[in-house]
Amino acid sequence: MAILENIRKRTTVLILIIGMALFAFVISGIFTSNGLSGGKVGSSVGEINGEEISIDVFRQQLERATRTSGQNVSSMQLVNSIWTQLERNTLLDQQISALGIDIEQDQIIEIIKNSPGLAQNPQFVDENGNFDERRFREFILELKVNAPTQYQDWLQDEQAIIENAKQQAYFNLVRAGMGATLKEGELDYKLANNKVDIRYVRVPYTSIPDSTITVTKKEIEAYIKENEKKYTQERSRDIQFVYFEEGPSEKDVEETKSAITALLDDAVEYSADKDKTDTIAGFRNTKDVEAFLSRHSDAKYDSIFKAKAELPANFADSLMALGDGELFGPYRDGDVFKVSRMMAKKPNGSVKASHILITYAGAERANPSVTRTKERAKTKADEVLKKALEPNAGFAQLARDNSDGPSAPRGGDLGYFQEGVMTPKFNDFAFGNPVGYIGLVETEFGFHIVKVDEKRDLVQLATLTRDIEPSDETVNSLFTDATKFEMAAVDSDKSLSEVAQENDYVVRPVNRLKAMDENLPGLGAQRRIVQWAFSDDTKLGDIRRFDVNDGYAVVQLTATYKEGLMDVEDASVTVLPLLRKKKKAERIKTANTGKSMSEIASANNTTVSTATALTVKSPTIPGAGREPLVVGTAFSMETGQTSKLIEGESGVFMFEVTKREDAPELDNYSTYANSLQSGLAARVANALVNALKEKAEIEDNRSVFY
Repeated sequence: MAILENIRKRTTVLILIIGMALFAFVISGIFTSNGLSGGKVGSSVGEINGEEISIDVFRQQLERATRTSGQNVSSMQLVNSIWTQLERNTLLDQQISALGIDIEQDQIIEIIKNSPGLAQNPQFVDENGNFDERRFREFILELKVNAPTQYQDWLQDEQAIIENAKQQAYFNLVRAGMGATLKEGELDYKLANNKVDIRYVRVPYTSIPDSTITVTKKEIEAYIKENEKKYTQERSRDIQFVYFEEGPSEKDVEETKSAITALLDDAVEYSADKDKTDTIAGFRNTKDVEAFLSRHSDAKYDSIFKAKAELPANFADSLMALGDGELFGPYRDGDVFKVSRMMAKKPNGSVKASHILITYAGAERANPSVTRTKERAKTKADEVLKKALEPNAGFAQLARDNSDGPSAPRGGDLGYFQEGVMTPKFNDFAFGNPVGYIGLVETEFGFHIVKVDEKRDLVQLATLTRDIEPSDETVNSLFTDATKFEMAAVDSDKSLSEVAQENDYVVRPVNRLKAMDENLPGLGAQRRIVQWAFSDDTKLGDIRRFDVNDGYAVVQLTATYKEGLMDVEDASVTVLPLLRKKKKAERIKTANTGKSMSEIASANNTTVSTATALTVKSPTIPGAGREPLVVGTAFSMETGQTSKLIEGESGVFMFEVTKREDAPELDNYSTYANSLQSGLAARVANALVNALKEKAEIEDNRSVFY
């Protein structure tokens, strides 16, 4: 619930406002007819088992969610989230109402009292430190008058508290009937621990080419009807589009390059006011680089020293090799032209070091648990230094085992740092010694065994940049191209794909769009296109141009799918392989009936293999994959017994049980029974909601409004 979740995140005042709103049910009338659960108002955003979902209530919740959600959440994500919650709550409320489950005020009061943000708030406790309901009521009355927005927010949270309490009572009733006996626990134990070994031969389905198997349309249709639940589809659409992306032309690129190049050298300008010519310093000669970049560059002056690894990878070597005041460029880095000028260099300006800190009681920032004296710390530091200087010493492991510093889990690694970042003595040691040197230095934090791992040069660059953007001419030309293509595709007897091919445009398909989808591959969030595809006015084959992110999309509706049983053509993608596999199994069984395992292996160019320690709970056969029917059958057979030909997941099997190993009997199987019960109880909520949803009659009208 939003209020409860946000209590810890808000400022003190807002915490009080929102927190105190939680008690408003005492006066808000939610237990009478004055709450949000009132009658149907306005249009319906949907209907669940005959109960309408008011668009007014939906919009109220959406408005609040929009206010409280982050910027990274789109409006459609909020719409879908609210619908999912309303759908869930409505289905459960219908069941709860039928069972007569209700929640009393004192139960909700207890929920609120147990909230630490309220129960421990000094403003709402009496002189004995107990939560004072009267004080809370008084504040809610004031909130209702002076903070109507927060009070309206509470009305939604209040309803959520009540619904949640009822739902938990309902779930608990179901959980009470979810048990597991000791015998079930024993079975679960044996399924996981009884083992069987087999010798087997497998004729894989891939040994028969697909082209030799014929599956008719009627067979697919019959299979679909026998498995209706599996092949029921939602209403959906297929579209295809041509994207005219608003990007710079080659002319724009060259003009941008020319413009930045013109800024490099000095220019002579005539001043009418002064009636004389002035020499304007270019980027190469300007004395005030920061001011120059402020006037002429799309990016401001960055004076930070950088290492080679922080520069554009393709140009890093050239940039590092620049002399003082030298320029490099123009060079293209993504969608930007750049010219860089060397301002300064710092040889070995950055050091990578590792350390082992041995601290002592009284040292700065020392952990209170450290009790050793300074003398003992020095002794230990000398001992660790001696070990660190030994050949092939593992410095990182020594740090993990001995360091008192926060970098110990990282093997003492401090990463790269520049001059002045570390405390002075540590800084001087790291910058004053060569790479690979290990020594001891004392600072206010304790004794450091320091290893200088690496050094790297730093450079300070001033970079003049110009973004490469499409010109007005390019943008207008793109619009003209998109419009011409749209008109040509609409007027032509040819398909959109053929017209696109004639103009060297790429057609991108998007299949099985749902009515509430938002994002289209390659175009991002394009709710308008989805709504158009599902509009009753849009006919199959219709074409329309849309303004999209950075350009235009010419879109065509290519297929429509009704809600209900899938067509043979649509279902054949998944049904055809299943029926083909079944026919292959019949052919393999017919060809190998009456043969021994060795004869089957010889006739089918395969081998007799072995699999050991198979269990029912992990029915995977090495080299064959998951084969539950084969493994399950093996457990039903005696040692030495040979199976018939069995249709597995990956092929047809025949096997012999070579060994069975039963798990040791336990004195008590309660642990396994309890585990089963806990697993069942944990799935109650989702399983119940899914079952209710599957059975319900749901009409979803969101796409009409959003």
